[in-house]
This record gives sequence, structure tokens and C-alpha cells, in this order.
Amino acid sequence: MRKLINKLVIAGMILSGIISYSAHAQEASPKAPQLGKAPVKEVIAAMSLEEKASFVVGPGIKSSSMIGAKMNPFQPAEGTLAYTVDPPASKGAGWTLAIPRLGIPSIVMADGPAGVSLALRRPEDLENKYFSTAFPVATAVASTWDEELVYKLGQSYGNEVAEYGVDILLAPAVNIQRNPLNGRNFEYFSEDPLLSGKMGAAMIRGVQSKGVGVSLKHFVANNQETNRTNVDAVISERALREIYLKGFEIAVKESEPWTIMAAYNLVNGKPCTANRDLLHDVLREDWGFNGLVMTDWGVKADAGAQMNAGLDLIMPGPHQSEDIIKAVEEGRLSNAVLDKRVEHILNLIMRTPKFQNYSYSNKPDLKANIDVARKVAADGMVLLKNENQVLPIVDFDKSIALFGNGSYVTNAGGAGSGFVMNAPEPKVFASGLEEAGFKCYKPLADVYNGYINKNTPRSRFIDRIRGRIARAPELQIDSRLAKETAQNADVALVTIRRNSEEGKDREIEYDFKLSETELQNLTNISEAFHKKGKKVIVVLNIGSAIETASWRDLADAILVAWQPGQVAGDALADVVMGKINPSGKLPITFPKSYSDVPSATSFPGLELAGQPTSVYNEGVYVGYRYYGSFNIEEAFPFGYGLSYTNFKYDDLKTSSQKFTETIDISLTVKNAGEAAGKEVVQLYLSAPDGKLEKPAYELKKYAKTALLQPGEVETIKFTLNKMDLASFDADRSMWIAEPGTYQIHIGASSKDFRLDKSFEVKKEIQVEKVNKALSPEVVLNELSRITPGNAE
Repeated sequence: MRKLINKLVIAGMILSGIISYSAHAQEASPKAPQLGKAPVKEVIAAMSLEEKASFVVGPGIKSSSMIGAKMNPFQPAEGTLAYTVDPPASKGAGWTLAIPRLGIPSIVMADGPAGVSLALRRPEDLENKYFSTAFPVATAVASTWDEELVYKLGQSYGNEVAEYGVDILLAPAVNIQRNPLNGRNFEYFSEDPLLSGKMGAAMIRGVQSKGVGVSLKHFVANNQETNRTNVDAVISERALREIYLKGFEIAVKESEPWTIMAAYNLVNGKPCTANRDLLHDVLREDWGFNGLVMTDWGVKADAGAQMNAGLDLIMPGPHQSEDIIKAVEEGRLSNAVLDKRVEHILNLIMRTPKFQNYSYSNKPDLKANIDVARKVAADGMVLLKNENQVLPIVDFDKSIALFGNGSYVTNAGGAGSGFVMNAPEPKVFASGLEEAGFKCYKPLADVYNGYINKNTPRSRFIDRIRGRIARAPELQIDSRLAKETAQNADVALVTIRRNSEEGKDREIEYDFKLSETELQNLTNISEAFHKKGKKVIVVLNIGSAIETASWRDLADAILVAWQPGQVAGDALADVVMGKINPSGKLPITFPKSYSDVPSATSFPGLELAGQPTSVYNEGVYVGYRYYGSFNIEEAFPFGYGLSYTNFKYDDLKTSSQKFTETIDISLTVKNAGEAAGKEVVQLYLSAPDGKLEKPAYELKKYAKTALLQPGEVETIKFTLNKMDLASFDADRSMWIAEPGTYQIHIGASSKDFRLDKSFEVKKEIQVEKVNKALSPEVVLNELSRITPGNAE
């Protein structure tokens, strides 16, 4: 299928005129100041108003000319390959305008969050294929809780970005997984801002260590796909600062991303791309960001207002150039502000491989990158259940019956701009297990393969290149087939598969929940195998949480494999055979039912006076903060994950019982089992209620041990600072730590605390004063555990 896709892509590009070998129509002018040789301000001073207005807008769909050179009139869909002025540098989702007379080249941006998405072939070399690695989705990456590993993953991304001649990777995304139905959750790390920010920062540092940049996205509160371009996210200042902005703040301060992408949506009545509170007061003044801010693709807003708000680059353009000229002529946009936007773009360009004349090879180290992808995929798998040590399977003489369409057509990732269109076909679960030496029950495999081949519908071309590939309906397993298979195979492995996509949110029935066919299949398989004294393993090939409480008792083991990228089958085999001891922990809560989700009644929102609106009435009670504070039982809690061994926590010490500037914490973790393994140690903090109501506890620190051999002990150390204790007081626009007793909880999940200690804060600590920003236009009736009836 992928071969056909790429042939069609090449043919379509040739027919549409995307592939062009236009040379520069005008070389650099010897009299004009040259970027990199003359001061940036001199280069800007040499630009006309028309050049500046064109420069802050991507060349775009309708552009038929460019400053100093011919411009291809066709702007491809995001994620495809385009050759305009300079073929080697113009592939990807978009590019900036070149001005040759001033020595300004065009730089290229490419998707995306799961791998570098480009076309499979080059116009100068139609015989060879240029693959990128499809890495595990962000939810799987976050499940590793391993910043060192994620940094290495970022280096692998960066290697492919650099060696394919791309300058900016449009990733990562650190938006919060507010609701399990968000179609784009697979691109986001977690429901928790600390984990999201730390994972994003590690990824960014890794990518940018290769001399290329990222675009941290989607800033901010792009937490749904329904009406995503015009929904107004109504959020309190405190919830914004503590939950939705915090992950971005961590990533900005710890990794210094080259660019940030403003979100489509509105926040408290203002579009993110034209929100000065967001782009200037918070991002630049409060956080000190000095990079470039761009739009997401195709945002519709007043271009002059965007420039005034702090936006630097509108993508992909081009008609906004006329709007900017008009805004300047009418006095709505000053030349000084426009010059500042141009300056930010020029400063970015000078950092890029393109400007540095990097001689890219078109030969990234795909083998090394695939090895990293396989490690991340395996380390990110989360073992939810393992009764009587069903896993690992160490007896290769056992026959495994692979049920579920997903065992044979595994989802490597999600759809949309997060789909890696030039990745090799993924190693499906069945192939990975077979190649590892497992005996997969062939009669059942033949049934599935025949059924899938016959019943897979044909996908539209545009859907295929975006990963929206049609799948055969789930094969129904009647009791006869289940009994026959149980008679001949030793263990059942059932894959439950889900896809989700950009532009569309998920549904409760048959998506969050199992379909009737899936539930009946699992019932029949469980009954047949259990009657024979044989075990049933369920593997979840998913990108976000699904309902598990109604069926988990039918399985002896449940393993969340997520959407693990192109090495899906290999990584699964590594965990199933015990080559890798699962150490993944859930970065999101698995609720017992959708009605338990704190945002269930407000997602995806409603129409208020003609404006799509989503009111975030849950306030700061997002994810585990809600379940823990309101004593709501989860199916599987945040931070949860089993191992093939077990760990003992001991010897918790603090440097003081009274907090001043910092407090040091140490404990020991011992591998008390019989297999080597890693543990994720989580530190939660309970703060006293004062003026501000607090969640029952919040994640403040975490650490992953080294691979501990049986009996081996590791000492874990944490340091809490003032900001770790702080909550946001919107009335004073200030982060404060209120006086009282603070409880430290050390645990293996948000519901499994092993060690506790307390310390005192004698008086209020005023940690940081920030700008008054992003105030909602209405009074929110937020959820409260102190004031009964709120937000019900």
C-alpha cells in the first residue's frame, strides 16, 4: 500500500507543478547589506515595506511571485514535499521567503511529533527511497518517565531533520491530555504539566543538539479537535498558570526552543495568535523567551493584530502580506513593531543549517535511530495486570494464538500531521513475535489474514498520505472458533487497537469503550481458554486512555503497548519474552467510566451566542488531581505500572523539618524480586489549604532508577525549591507558598504511597510576581472540594 501511496505522491507532485527546478532569478546584490555580514538592523533597514510584509508571511498557496526569484504557485498540503526556489531546502510542511539580494535564504519546516514527515523520493533521484523513522507516539514516550532516554530520542529526531536538509521540526507538543476523547492526545505527553514539560524539554534539547530547531506547540490550551480553529477555551488564570501553561514554561526555561507555535483556538475571548497577554506578557516578559513565534497552519485572524500581539511569522500565507501593508499605512501597525518581527525571523535563519551551509547527506543513521525507537517503545510499555506471572513467556515451545485485527495490522501511530508518511511499513505484532522465535498459531493467523485482505476498504489518496487508512471491521470470533483455538494453542494474546487523528475527536461508544464485537470476542476467548486452564493476555494498541473496568477481569495480563512506531512488533516481543522488563508508568489516568472524567460535562463545549465555547469548570482538578481530591476510584491511576520484579522503598530522610529556601530528600530503592528491573520513584506533595484551595496532592519530582539487579539498592535524591511549593494567586498575579504543614509522599503511583514525611512553612513565601494576564471575561463556577455544589 505504501508503495502505491508514494508513486501517487510523486505523480501528483509532477502534475501539480510542486517539483520545480527554478533557479534564483536574482543573485545577492553587491551593494545591499548581506545577512550574516552586516548587522541585522542594517539588513532590515534595506528592506522595503513590501519585502517586510512578505517576509513575515509564508509564501503560501496563492503566491505566484517572490522577492527576487520565481515562486512556485502551488502550496502543498501540510506534510508533503515541495520544491520551490531551492529544491534541496524546500521540502516539508512549509518554508520562509527567500530574499536573495540581501543574502536571506529560505528555511524549511517539517512535521512532526512522531518523526520527520517528508516525501519518500527526491525529484533529482526518483530511483531511491528516503525513509524517516516512525517513532513511538508522545504518550508512549512519556510513559518511560526517562529524560535521559528521551534526550537520546530527540537526538535521533535531530539527526534525521539535519541530514534531510530540514531546519525546523514542528514538534514537540506539550498540551495537556485534558480529556480522553481528544483526537490528538497521542501527540501529547501527559495529563500532568510537570511530566509534559520535562519530557518536552528533554526532547527539545536532544533535537537542538544536532544544530536544528523545534517549534514547541500548540501554545496554548489546544485540548480538543472539535471546532479547534475557533473554540474559546474559557479558563481561570490559576488553572492556566498551574496546568495549561506550566508545561510550556518548563520546556521554554529548560530547553530554549528556537520557535513556538501559537494554537488555533481562543483563550478567554482572544485568539492565541493575536493574544498579547499570551505571546508577549507571559511568554517573553514572564518567561524570557527570545525566539520566534509562528502560527499553526492556516489560522484566520487580523494580521496587523497578530503582529502587534507578538506573533512573528504567519504560516503558510500569503494573502496576509497585503493586510500587513494596509495596517502599516493606516497606522494600526508601526514600522518598529514590524521590524521587530522581521528581526526575530532573521535571527532564527542565522541559526539554521541552511544559513550555516551545512552539507546534509540525505543519509541519516536510520539503524541507530531505529534502535533508539525500539528501546523507547519497549520502555514505554505499561504492564497493568499480570496475575500469576503470565508474563514474561519464557517457554518458546508454547503456541500463542494471536487474536484481534491489530495483531496483524498494528497501528504504529495516529493520523494527521503526526503521521510519518515516508516511514517503512511498521513491524506488526504478529511479525515481531514470530521473528523473535515464538510459535504463533498459524490456522488462526490464516483466518485473520484472509479476512483482513478481503474486507479492508479502499482509502482515498489524501487520507492515505495523512495516515487515515481504512481498516477492516473487527473479525468476529464465535465460541466455536475460540474453543477450537483453545484446544490447540497454549496462550491467547488479544490485541485491542485504536486510531485517532488530528481534526476529529474520539467517541465514547466503540472508541473509548470496546465495541460489542470486541467485548463478545474477548468473552468467548476468555471462556474457552480459561476452561482449558490457559491464560489470556490483552495488548492495548492505543494512543490515549480507553475504558478497561468492564472487561479487565476477563484477562490474566494487560499490557499497554500504545502506538509504538514502526518497530511495534519487535518492541512487543522484547517485553513479552522478558528481554525488557517493563518499567513504563501511566502518564494519564485510566478512568473507570467516561462520566468520571472531570471535564466530561464540558467537553468539547457548546455554542454560546454563536461562539463555540468550552468552559474549563474543573479548574486545577485535572487528571489525578481530581481523582485523588474527590476520592474517585480509577480503573488504573496516574503513575501506575507493574514490573516482572518488585521494589522496596526505605530510609526516607529530609534535610530539615522547616523549609527556608530548599529542602533535600533522599530514600533508597531496593530490587526485592528475582529479575533485573527499573523503577520510577514519584514524589507527590500535599500543600495546606489557606487562601487558595489545593488538590490533595501533586507530582513535584520523579526519578527513574538504573537497571537494578536482584538485591541491588539505589539511593534517590530530590530537592524541593520554593516554586515546587507554590500555587498561583490570581488576585495578586503571584506564585505563593502558604504557611502550614506540607506532606511529602513517595510512591509508585498517585495511589500507591510507600513513604511519607512532613515539613513546615512558617510564613507565606512570595515566590514570583508575574504580569496580570489572560483574565477570563466571565466568572467561572469552578469545581471545589471545599465549597459544595460548585461546577456540578
